[in-house]
Amino acid sequence: MNYSEDQLRELELLAYVPPSSVRGDAVSVATPVPVPVRVEPHVESAERSPPPTRPPPARDVGGAGSSKRADLGRTTVPVQTPQTPQAPRIVVDASASDLQSLGRTVANCSACGLCKQRKQAVLGVGAPKARWLFVGEAPGAEEDEQGEPFVGQSGRLLDAMLRAIGLARGDDVYIANVVKCRPPGNRTPTPEEALACAPYLDRQIELIAPSLIVALGKTAVSRLTGEDGTMASLRGQVHRYKGIPLIATYHPSYFLRTLPEKVKGWEDLMLAKKTFAGLVSAPKADS
Repeated sequence: MNYSEDQLRELELLAYVPPSSVRGDAVSVATPVPVPVRVEPHVESAERSPPPTRPPPARDVGGAGSSKRADLGRTTVPVQTPQTPQAPRIVVDASASDLQSLGRTVANCSACGLCKQRKQAVLGVGAPKARWLFVGEAPGAEEDEQGEPFVGQSGRLLDAMLRAIGLARGDDVYIANVVKCRPPGNRTPTPEEALACAPYLDRQIELIAPSLIVALGKTAVSRLTGEDGTMASLRGQVHRYKGIPLIATYHPSYFLRTLPEKVKGWEDLMLAKKTFAGLVSAPKADS
């Protein structure tokens, strides 16, 4: 195409046309106009950043199509990942044939750290084939001394609650705890401690074979039902532990701190009594 010198100047192309090609008022441009290239100012090597180094491509070792030639002159050192030492796994044998044998096993248990400061393990107390099973949290200081659950202030309140619905400790009633050894300072047992004692409680329930379970407090309810809601959301309904009806209520120690809340405990016991009555009056299934 032919352009005049003025057109080249207006299109900013004049600088890219050799002067010898400019003849008169028209210029013939037969080749594409080169794209301007920006030239960076010279910078000394000390001030210039080195170009990024690309890692060498990964070698295909032993794969399909890889070279079978040995990589001579190179030694490969395997990288060893440090291993975290694992605590020895303690296997709990809870295959006792009766509660007395299970109690001897529990007395010698060392499945968790609670064994280090206990005076004695506390399995439970009551009728071996009781139809009512009450499960609390863990032994306290007095329970650790006497070897029986619920003998302190909370125990006295529990006995009063039992009398209110026509029951008594040891008379068709068995009382146990999720954890068999006292936690330091009477703190709440950790999930790990509850898990360590789980085989004992499970076997205990198998041997007693109760008709109804009353879980006292969040630790017992969560352990036996697997649910992790609030006590307010868990109470007032019938749960199940391996097919056994279970009623959730607060631990007696909670009522000692909040006396006006004792009415909720009474409501829960009424639900337990109603549920038990339904079990007793229900016709047995045909064998």
